[in-house]
Amino acid sequence: MLRNNCDYSHTPEAESSVQPGSQSKAKIYRENSKFCIGRDHNHTNPEYVWRDEGPVNERKPCTARLGRIAILWRGDEVDRRTTADTSRFKAVFAALADVGVNAEPVVYEDDVIEAVRAQLAKVDGVLVWVNPIHEGRNRTNLDALLRDVVARGIWVSADPDVILKMGTKEVLHNTRTMSWGSNTALYRTAEAMRVELPARLATGPRVIKRNRGNGGQGVWKVEGLVSPRSRPMVRVLDATKDASEELVLDEFFERCVGYFEDGCVIDQPFQARLNEGVVRCYMARDRCVGFGHHKVKALLDAPAARADVGPRLYTSSADPRFRRLRRLMEDEWVPQLTSLLAIRQRDLPMIWDADFMLGSPGADGTDSYVLGEINVSSVFPIPEEASGEIARRVADRLRSRL
Repeated sequence: MLRNNCDYSHTPEAESSVQPGSQSKAKIYRENSKFCIGRDHNHTNPEYVWRDEGPVNERKPCTARLGRIAILWRGDEVDRRTTADTSRFKAVFAALADVGVNAEPVVYEDDVIEAVRAQLAKVDGVLVWVNPIHEGRNRTNLDALLRDVVARGIWVSADPDVILKMGTKEVLHNTRTMSWGSNTALYRTAEAMRVELPARLATGPRVIKRNRGNGGQGVWKVEGLVSPRSRPMVRVLDATKDASEELVLDEFFERCVGYFEDGCVIDQPFQARLNEGVVRCYMARDRCVGFGHHKVKALLDAPAARADVGPRLYTSSADPRFRRLRRLMEDEWVPQLTSLLAIRQRDLPMIWDADFMLGSPGADGTDSYVLGEINVSSVFPIPEEASGEIARRVADRLRSRL
């Protein structure tokens, strides 16, 4: 196996560089950065590069270990046997190693929370990929654990409190005055929804969204039908289903009652250009690291529109089709977002994304973009360039502690 001569195990000397009372961290960095020179004719020393033709006497600097982080995701006992090389995050593990960061897998489930707590106590930071809802389970226990970890001085991305600010559907209401916003309403109670939604349905189809969810769970297109005032009827389409259904509006309200356990329900106008696809902009903190364009079928019931669906196609941040969207995100929207939501720039997630639908074109024919959601909790898969940028941002965060 080809190994870089800068890869070496986590030594006590390297570990001491992040412990109080250790020797000078600058000195350790210098020592670990010395050049490694030599040959290993028996192929036994991992400190050297080997290729098919034999040992290579290359002069390469060994990268200093900047720190130790955990990559945490949800899984069962089988998943706990996963290694960095076999996990779905192997590109992220590799990118972290390239910049001098030791990363280890931590597989979470509620029944092993204390073992996970012990693992996280030994690291400098945590990258988390856990959905808000997974097979009927939520993040309540995990978020409490991560808050304890943050209180101990270990950084977490994404911090649960940052998720609450920008990674729930409520962000659509809180940022509705930005140029990516729309005529978005928020209902704190089921009674408020019963009172206010009928008048909004009179203006056109609406999209109802539970505050926390993923994979289209708790997202509905709702359209008013001609019906008696005393018994209003609606056509509803669950984002996770293929066919719409017609029912009494009160029955739809009953289906949504449980959503208020998440604090609120969001109500947006349905975007007529949804059939043209959704553009996902991937961000590493405040920098765009790629795009994904997806012809979706969710919330579309026209057979022609549903027949045109396809997989998400990933592209780089330099894609000229999305040059304007990148500029808006980096130069305008992210600064406005952090200001409105009181999020420090350094607390932005290492990886997050924003989904945009096309809105009405401007007077000059330029497309507008309407925010559909921001994903923070578990952004994966990601564009190819994202892993390297995540690693650089992690290294910068760890380096700031030295």
